[in-house]
Amino acid sequence: MFEYDFMRNAFAAAGIVAVLCGAVGYFLVLRGQSFAGHALAHVGFTGAAGAYLVGVAPLWGLVAMTLAGGVGMGLIGERLAQRDVAIGIVLAVSLGFGLLFLHFYTSAAGTPGALLFGNVLAVDAATVWTLAGLSALSLVGLGVISRPLLFASLMPELAEAKGVSLRLYGVLFLLIVALATAGCAQIVGVLLVFSLMVGPAAAAQLLTARLGLGVALSVGFALLAAWAGIAFAYYTDWPASFWISALSGAIYLLAASAARFGGLDQLDGAQQA
Repeated sequence: MFEYDFMRNAFAAAGIVAVLCGAVGYFLVLRGQSFAGHALAHVGFTGAAGAYLVGVAPLWGLVAMTLAGGVGMGLIGERLAQRDVAIGIVLAVSLGFGLLFLHFYTSAAGTPGALLFGNVLAVDAATVWTLAGLSALSLVGLGVISRPLLFASLMPELAEAKGVSLRLYGVLFLLIVALATAGCAQIVGVLLVFSLMVGPAAAAQLLTARLGLGVALSVGFALLAAWAGIAFAYYTDWPASFWISALSGAIYLLAASAARFGGLDQLDGAQQA
């Protein structure tokens, strides 16, 4: 299957996005903001639809709208109790605009399906390089803010007392999540962003409480789901997005079983203590 350019592009794009989503998703799950990642994907749908309407590449519409949505969620919902309300407001408004854009852009019947479920096999070389640049920028940004972000995530009151701005790091993190979401939507679509951003990270956190090992496991699980999903799609002719999401769910179930029956819950509790 590697004799075909489109397959090599698909594996490269999926690998780049999986590494980014595995790393970012770990902090997303740790902070209890999984819903934010899901909502940003739907916000990105509006951006992609608007990009189609004005004749711009949908990736840039995804990036622009998810960044705007991330800033909005971060500014409105500084604390945990406010997050769901902020996410719901941004999501509702953006979906309304998305439907309006589709109303005006009716000539491309296949556009909604491509936006909602993705098509990794249609990614070209230019998109691969664009994803690589966005991912590198996001990973560098995550590395810069990772220590104060972890402090603010685990002990927000103490972090605020020490002078760490919860709002600032919340907004910065959601900007990184927005970039990861825009890239992930190119692979699995806006409806299946959980496949690479939440499933692998949640599985990793079931197996270990150590930060470095947890991020590495999350990235590894995301790569496994992405690359194996594309390979299965090639040999079965079933959609790659289906395989990626199914494998992500299977990885989580296996991790949950291992944590429950292998005594990993007690081990993690001791590590956290």
